[in-house]
Amino acid sequence: MREISDALFSALMEDMRAAAGAEILPRFLGVVAEGIRTKTAPDDLVTDADLGAERWLGEAFSARFREALLVGEEAVSADPALLARFADADLAVLIDPVDGTWNFAHGVPLFGMIVAIVSGGETVAGLIHYPVTGDFLAARKGLGAWHIARDGAQTRLAAAPPSPVGEMHGFVPLHMFPSEDQPAYARHLLRFARTTTWRCSAYEYRAVATGAMSFSLNVELKPWDHAAGVLIHREAGGYGALLSGEAYRPAMTKGRLLLAPDAESWEAIRRVLAEG
Repeated sequence: MREISDALFSALMEDMRAAAGAEILPRFLGVVAEGIRTKTAPDDLVTDADLGAERWLGEAFSARFREALLVGEEAVSADPALLARFADADLAVLIDPVDGTWNFAHGVPLFGMIVAIVSGGETVAGLIHYPVTGDFLAARKGLGAWHIARDGAQTRLAAAPPSPVGEMHGFVPLHMFPSEDQPAYARHLLRFARTTTWRCSAYEYRAVATGAMSFSLNVELKPWDHAAGVLIHREAGGYGALLSGEAYRPAMTKGRLLLAPDAESWEAIRRVLAEG
């Protein structure tokens, strides 16, 4: 499946809106202690909203993509072998039911839902939904990236224009780097105007795809976090690759992914981060 029709794209957005209305928004600011659980670390959370929304979307998407492998974040948490199947799948649907779960669970409205359609190892469509505001970032390969408002109004997205390193604002999750790498990276980050992290890929991709922020550096390559966002950023005119120079692919699980306004900016940022 190399193309996603207008009708199917719209249907996927309706599915995401419906799942948000049924499983996520009713629980926001109403999550009780027994509805929050930890996974790999004390701040790696899963809630009833994550589980309910992934189940809801899984059922909806199974009907729309009968031959596709469905890969949900929580399903992989329960069965890590699912990632190996994803790497070999001809068609897959990636689902992050609540991206930014820590924010969601603590009453911070910076969370979203992410869906990517991957065909032949390549992302052909990506959707990021923001349940609180009711809007989307959306892209299909070769058709540009768009903001779709709650009322359906569409605005084409554009990544930030190139600028000197000292004027760039970016996302760098310093706490996620190995402890031995953190002091050097902390020094390098002083070269930029500002760096931060919002604990939510959905909103960080929103910022780089709309030009609000210049760059992002990601340490962990979880496909449900990045496949849709990388496509949206690229269709908005941005450039991204692993720090090694290798092109990003959705099946990648290792490497550090850097997104920038263009290839020259990417190289300038990489040089700063690689300084001794």
